[in-house]
Amino acid sequence: MTTLLITHPASLTHATPPGHPERADRLRAVEQALEDERFAPLSRIDAPRGTLDQVALCHPRAFAEALVAVSPKSGLVQVDADTLMSAGTIEAALRGVGGAVHAVDEVMGGRAANAFSAMRPPGHHAESVKAMGFCFFNSAAIAARHAQTAHGAERVAIIDWDVHHGNGTQEIFWDDESVLYASTHEMPLYPGTGAPSERGQHGTIVNAPLRAGDASEEFREAFGSALLPRIDAFQPDLIVISAGFDAHWRDPLANINLREADFAWATRKLMEIADRYCGGRVVSVLEGGYDLEGLAKSTVAHVQALMRG
Repeated sequence: MTTLLITHPASLTHATPPGHPERADRLRAVEQALEDERFAPLSRIDAPRGTLDQVALCHPRAFAEALVAVSPKSGLVQVDADTLMSAGTIEAALRGVGGAVHAVDEVMGGRAANAFSAMRPPGHHAESVKAMGFCFFNSAAIAARHAQTAHGAERVAIIDWDVHHGNGTQEIFWDDESVLYASTHEMPLYPGTGAPSERGQHGTIVNAPLRAGDASEEFREAFGSALLPRIDAFQPDLIVISAGFDAHWRDPLANINLREADFAWATRKLMEIADRYCGGRVVSVLEGGYDLEGLAKSTVAHVQALMRG
């Protein structure tokens, strides 16, 4: 078994205005970086199209249908201050859901060692009934719930190292003791959630915020002391990573100064826990990352670590 890479050309058809940070070039940078000969051993597949039934694992069907209904034939429709839909948005978002679900199927089914779904738009800001923060459907959350409903996973841990707090994932699983959500993120920063006091109804929300200017030392301390022990104690049947790379020092939307090696280190730490409790089962879903060079290099480090390189 090897690492599975899931992509789809539909990710490029979600259009945003000129100058918008969440742009198609993000995926082009990732795909180009992963064409390097180092990644020849990857198993590669196009993401299948997700279904509204899969979306409904975490979002009311009426919410999904309402988004489909306002999808424009041309031009852009604004759904919140910085989140816009184009004619290709719903297809891209459903392919993102399908990619995350298929990653779970392949990893839980023992056909892939682990998987990385490199799709856009991202998803972790999408709450159960609210599209926001460039996000429409919460693919990481849907992946976790699919692992439970389709594969019998009792406990799923979602680890989110995007520099922006995953308010959507936290909201979806706030009162669910079967899913652990653990996040490092810059605070204060959009969307304003993610304080350590936000712990959920069952203490299964773990937030370890960083401050502007923090770098590798502070990130590894927070990740190692606040997140890893809780994930280890949870003994997950699957680990899902919300892999945003906007905490990279080059990123224009935040003020954390991580290097590519930090993402590789965090990946390996999570793989160690996965090896202990769930046969190495890890599914990673791309979230943010808005400097093309920083995104590409960080993705390379992350995928190399998944490949145990």
